[in-house]
Amino acid sequence: MNTILALAGKDLRLLLRDRIGFFFVFFFPLAYAVFFGTLFSGESGGMSAMNIVVVDEDQTEASRAFLGKLAEAEELSVTRGKRPEAEDQVRRGEKVAYVVVPAGFGAARDRMFQGEGLCLEVGVDPTRKAEAGMLQGVLTQHAFEVLQHLFQDRGAMQDQARKAIQAVRTDAEMDAATRAGLARFFAALDRLMTDLPEEAGAGKEPGKTPGGGWSWQPVRVEIHDVARERRGPKSSFDITLPQAFVWVFIGCAAAFAISLVTERTRGTLLRLRCAPVGLTQILCGKALACFVTILAALVLLYIIFSIAFEVRPDSYPHLALAIVASTLAFVGIMMLISVMGKTEASVGGIGWAFLLIMAMAGGGMLPLMFMPSWMQTVSHFSFVKWTVLAMEGAVWRNFSTAEMMLPCGILLGIGAVSFFLGARVFRITAR
Repeated sequence: MNTILALAGKDLRLLLRDRIGFFFVFFFPLAYAVFFGTLFSGESGGMSAMNIVVVDEDQTEASRAFLGKLAEAEELSVTRGKRPEAEDQVRRGEKVAYVVVPAGFGAARDRMFQGEGLCLEVGVDPTRKAEAGMLQGVLTQHAFEVLQHLFQDRGAMQDQARKAIQAVRTDAEMDAATRAGLARFFAALDRLMTDLPEEAGAGKEPGKTPGGGWSWQPVRVEIHDVARERRGPKSSFDITLPQAFVWVFIGCAAAFAISLVTERTRGTLLRLRCAPVGLTQILCGKALACFVTILAALVLLYIIFSIAFEVRPDSYPHLALAIVASTLAFVGIMMLISVMGKTEASVGGIGWAFLLIMAMAGGGMLPLMFMPSWMQTVSHFSFVKWTVLAMEGAVWRNFSTAEMMLPCGILLGIGAVSFFLGARVFRITAR
């Protein structure tokens, strides 16, 4: 055992002296994850249309006209639905908000001056105050457009004024002075609509809201809080952390595979065996050094992400399980890569090509969730895919212990088979 530890220590010291290898093992994965985490966060892009779901409970010409205007709004991306489904979509974070046009919307439009006004119900995550404020402004704007025809149609305005006069006269709670003032106001409005020339009836804006206790609110938006259930990654850095881990695995596997070939071509392996040190001890020492280096790099990377980007896994035990299984898999892959050629150049070229192909197919470059469906099917044949899936299951997919067993079991199987094949070929070529 002391011999194995001494050999592992020797490899670790050699790695520290290799500045390029040290960079690709410890710093390249960090740079990769920070770059793509910032890119996917969307901080550099403009504001996209808000995804909302609308519910029409009024089913009138007025409600359909209003929802038609919302569908045409550049600020919104609108889909239709029912209230329960709409609330559930907002709760799951699939939509920014839901907008309900309640029953009575069309009737309220026709009683604009009678103190009712248009009412809309909005459900939004209480943590998204900025989106809620913007949505309220957009809804108010388009609701006023629904009312616009009233100010362009003299007949409609006259009808509204006469209904308002009748409502004022029959309102028992209103004081006499306010009743008389509002009655004169609406009577004057009725006469104005009668006396105006035909071409002057278009484009008239409403006057200021009358005072004296009469509350006229043309558009009222009621905001309801919908607490969002946290599903999926909490930030883009939750997605890129598993990818950064993958590059640690790839960098270490390639570096130690090449170092094993270097020892063989430069006679170090022969001198070690003359020590005498058994071939099994040499391979175990190399595997231990690779294992320790990967763990050190992963711990450093996670500490940086937890402090700088507040990344927290759903389960620390599951993360530890994923790390151990993935590390053992790549230790075995390192051994297999080391026998893919006879020189450092050939092993480096073949090994990196092999690892990069697996990374491209398995989600090491483009996150699995963004890959097309056919690529996700192909990714099943890449060990990188199972590494990423195990890490994501522990970090943000909230896998159960049973769900973690599939990717971790596959990784352990890949590691064992790869190490056995690599060691077998290495023993034959080392004779």
